[in-house]
Amino acid sequence: MSADLARLGAFLLRCARRPALWLALLLFFCIFAMPSAEPLFRALFPADPRPIYTRASFLELTLAHCWLVAISSLVAASIGIGLGIFVTRESGREFAPIVSAIAAIGQTFPPVAVLALAIPLLGYGGAPTLAALILYAILPVLEGAITGLRAVPDATRDAATGIGFDPQSLLWRIELPLASPFILAGLRNAVIINIGTATIGSSVGALSLGSPIIEGLSASNPAYVIQGATIVALLAVVTDRAFAWLEDFLRPGGARPGENS
Repeated sequence: MSADLARLGAFLLRCARRPALWLALLLFFCIFAMPSAEPLFRALFPADPRPIYTRASFLELTLAHCWLVAISSLVAASIGIGLGIFVTRESGREFAPIVSAIAAIGQTFPPVAVLALAIPLLGYGGAPTLAALILYAILPVLEGAITGLRAVPDATRDAATGIGFDPQSLLWRIELPLASPFILAGLRNAVIINIGTATIGSSVGALSLGSPIIEGLSASNPAYVIQGATIVALLAVVTDRAFAWLEDFLRPGGARPGENS
C-alpha cells in the first residue's frame, strides 16, 4: 500500500512539474467553463447587459479556429518544403534568391489587404482567410527547409552516394531526416503565427476565436475581447509546448518528452 502511494505521489509530482499540462487543462477549462464565468464578467463590466459571448459556443469557435490553422499550415508546409527541396537541388539553386524574396514579400503583406484582395475571387468566409494564412505561413517553413537541407554535411551525402543511394533515396532517407529539426522549427513558427492571425478571418465572415474579439471591438464590449483573446493566447502557448515536446521526442539523445515542457 505504501509503495502504491509512493508511486502515485511520484506520478503527481512529475505532472506538477509540467507547465504544459497545467496550461492545457486551463485551456480546456476556459473553453468549456467560460459561460459559467458570467458572474465574474458581470462584476468586471456591470454596464454590459450581455457579458458572455453566446452567438456560438467556445468549443465550436475553437474547433473552427483549429481547422483554419491546420488546413492552412498543412498546405503551407507542402508548398514550403517542396520549394525548399527544389532550390537546394542542382537544377533549382539559381532560383533560391527569387523564391525566398517572393515568400518574404508575401509575409510583409498586411493580412487585411490579403483578405480584401481575396474576397472578390473567393467570396466571404473561410476561403479568403485560408489564402491569407497560407501566404503568411510559407516563409517560416521555407526558411526552415532550406536551412536544414543546406546543413546536411557534404561528407554524409558523399558517403550515402558511395554506398549506392540514388538521389531520391538520398533525399528521403538521409537529407530530410537530418533536416527535420529545422523543418519542424519552421513549421512551429508558422503554426503559432497562424493561430494569432486566424482571428482576423472573422472580419470577413469566417467562424473563429476572432468572432468574439471582432464583435467586442465593434460593440465596445471588452468582455468579449478578453474571452476570445484568452483562449487564443492559451491555444498558442499550448501548441508551442506541444511542438517543443515533439522536438524533444525526435531529437536523438535529447530530453525525454515532457521533461522540460
